[in-house]
Amino acid sequence: MPKKKKYISQKNDHKLMEIGKLIMRFMNQNQTKLYNYKQISDGIDYKNPRQREMVIQALHKLLANQRIKETEKGKFSINLNIAGTLTGTIDFNQSGNAYVTVENLKDDIFIHSKNVKDALQGDKVLIVTYNFKGKKLEGSVLEVLERKRSEFVGTFQLVQHKEFGFVVCDKKTINTDIFIPKGKINGAENGNKVVVKMTEWKPGDKNPEGEILQVLGNPGEHETEIHSILAEYGLPYEFPEEVERDADKIDRRITDEEAAKRWDMRDVLTFTIDPKDAKDFDDALSMRKLENGNWEVGVHIADVSHYVVPGTILDDEAYERATSVYLVDRVVPMLPEVLSNDVCSLRPNEDKYTFSAVFELNDKAEIQKQWFGRTVIHSDRRFTYEEAQERIETKEGDLQEEINVLDRLAKIMRGERIKNGAITFDRSEVRFNLDENNQPIGVYFKISKDSNHLIEEFMLLANKKVSEFVSLKKGSPNGNTFIYRIHDDPDPAKLEALRDFVSTFGYKMDLANTKKVAESLNTLLKDVKGKGEENMIETLAMRSMSKAVYSTEPIGHYGLGFDYYSHFTSPIRRYPDLLAHRLLQHYLDGGKSPDRNELEEKAKHCSAMERLAADAERDSIKFMQVKFMEKHLGETFTGVISGVAEFGFWVEIPENGAEGLIKLRDLMDDSYTYDKATHAVYGNRTGNRYQLGDQVQIKVVKANLIAKQLDFKIVE
Repeated sequence: MPKKKKYISQKNDHKLMEIGKLIMRFMNQNQTKLYNYKQISDGIDYKNPRQREMVIQALHKLLANQRIKETEKGKFSINLNIAGTLTGTIDFNQSGNAYVTVENLKDDIFIHSKNVKDALQGDKVLIVTYNFKGKKLEGSVLEVLERKRSEFVGTFQLVQHKEFGFVVCDKKTINTDIFIPKGKINGAENGNKVVVKMTEWKPGDKNPEGEILQVLGNPGEHETEIHSILAEYGLPYEFPEEVERDADKIDRRITDEEAAKRWDMRDVLTFTIDPKDAKDFDDALSMRKLENGNWEVGVHIADVSHYVVPGTILDDEAYERATSVYLVDRVVPMLPEVLSNDVCSLRPNEDKYTFSAVFELNDKAEIQKQWFGRTVIHSDRRFTYEEAQERIETKEGDLQEEINVLDRLAKIMRGERIKNGAITFDRSEVRFNLDENNQPIGVYFKISKDSNHLIEEFMLLANKKVSEFVSLKKGSPNGNTFIYRIHDDPDPAKLEALRDFVSTFGYKMDLANTKKVAESLNTLLKDVKGKGEENMIETLAMRSMSKAVYSTEPIGHYGLGFDYYSHFTSPIRRYPDLLAHRLLQHYLDGGKSPDRNELEEKAKHCSAMERLAADAERDSIKFMQVKFMEKHLGETFTGVISGVAEFGFWVEIPENGAEGLIKLRDLMDDSYTYDKATHAVYGNRTGNRYQLGDQVQIKVVKANLIAKQLDFKIVE
């Protein structure tokens, strides 16, 4: 290695810091590997002699700062001996403080707001850890290794009499405003909601610099706020032209040649049961009575894999989206409309290609035989959930006999599932009645009835049995690679905290083993129904659960009580289901197990996109709730405390699901302290107590559409 230069000009110092970041990012990809300066130069694409000289200088700076070490002459590695140096993902809270999640580390590392440096939400960061005052482990950000994102949504504020401004980001977890210089405003006016791209953040600067990419409109307007949500989560509302063209070219014909390769079930009674406003029907049920008295029930799923082929731009787009997103007033689909609402949709009186799980069940709902494969079907009837429910309740109407047989079998299966450890969270979902201008004129709750449970049980049966068929298939000693829907066991510490808390209300929980926990939770959820503490205990029970994700590791699904479970029944709106279809056909054709690592990466991507979609859907509901409550400013409601924090507590209005914040500083009768153990705040002088689940009288005092937040006030 050439001799180091004795003098590094101040002019080059900033450049060397940037090169140092590139080097650290490159070397962090494999922290145990040794690199020479040529390999590092190639790795960061600094290849000409002048650039390589800069790399050498940057390496000497990193050596001097003990960020790297020269393990052998001319060979460098990350200095893992620096106490407490870790790499992880940063997650901010609204206070400006953050936590860094480090892989294989049980607890997240706390980062005080003054030590976050230039990190932003979701960034991959290098931190140094230390024991604050010799006690709690904390950290400081050394540098950002990789930006999570560079585009943000916010409100543009033009500085008066100047030709520059700032974008104040909507998300409070973005802890800085973005400076917009002259020439980068791109037509935005003061107060506009915009999409901004962060272009640079120079060391020592308080704010990053950016450029306005898109003006969304005026804050608070319906279309502006919905498109802000889409932009915030990077959800492309429209498909690229080439993807639409690719979809339009699809052969929609049902051919005799293709039908001959499938089980032709067009002569078997088949129908769909879906929400009344559904536009895509990706599942159908068929049924007929066999000569031996058993029932043949077919679960038929749209054969999306016949049309969406790996390696096409249509498949690439579907993978990137990974899921359809359901906002309050629109759907952001995974597939173009020609596929989701037409070609693949199992519409009545049309022949369709399907992928099916067909079961022979006796009157006890016990499986006698099962078959999996491609079919062609003809749906005879489209039912709404309400129509199917009417046939269950009145025993009248067309196909009532068939629907009631399926209902009886479904209830047996549901009972068995609960007996075997499934947990029955049955929370209602808020929905809005919208006028022609998408303004909320009413709120209602989607409540699951027998017709919903009927469809749910047969979809669960198909998902479970497909997963078992692949996983337990003979001739695969190491197991077949498959994409599973997994749900880990609850955190024992959270369960113990729940047990201790509910015991103060006289409820008992047995945490001896997995089955006892499930039984205790089901009993608890049943016992609190209709009680004052129902909302609180149900909320805490849900918070004790792990989150379900996609994975190639079949660890089982705790909430359903299944050892093997996959998503198979919604390939129009979920990419993992499409992967499951392809894999199942691959194994039916005698194929060997594919690479697990490649599939695991896809599983992680789908899990991440599912979380993002859920956040976007939640934001759209919050926006619509605030919009609905605008007309109720000053009115009084009875609410239930739904969450408690150091700075205040949230109250939910049961009749419409709207949730508002009551800040502790606005409680004028006393000074209040937060008690984490009991999920309560209490008055230091009066002893007044506000606890999770308590019923309180509130007044609606503020409806902030931009922040999607309601402020309430306690009414004595």
